[in-house]
Amino acid sequence: MKKRTPVSKIMTSDVITLNHTNGLETAEKLFKENNIRHIPVVSGDAIIGMLSYTDLLRISFADAVEIDEQDVDTVVYEMFTIEQVMAKNLISVNSSTTIKEVAEILSKKEFHALPVVDNDKLVGIVTTTDLINYLLDQF
Repeated sequence: MKKRTPVSKIMTSDVITLNHTNGLETAEKLFKENNIRHIPVVSGDAIIGMLSYTDLLRISFADAVEIDEQDVDTVVYEMFTIEQVMAKNLISVNSSTTIKEVAEILSKKEFHALPVVDNDKLVGIVTTTDLINYLLDQF
């Protein structure tokens, strides 16, 4: 295993984002259509938060509804904005941060995704799943 491998080798660089003005229904749709668990929230080019599927589950019944069924969460989603639900105090890394450093951060924190930011621009996202897949590739 290479100790200095940068996170850019395992991060997702084609990042699905939400604008802070989007609604939570849009977020739920993106989570389900793309089978993802974390979406960076942006205002212009700046990342201002991270919304996780777990954040949605805390306020809704999103897990109980199939994508093609009637949405029972509409009323709940209209009560909150993305900015009220998302995590705001983000830790980010840059694309040259080593995979080992990312693993250390994620192992000590209570979240499972980190935005990758270079020169104040979101360039990727790395998750615990990315780390596990990297480790599996080593065997």
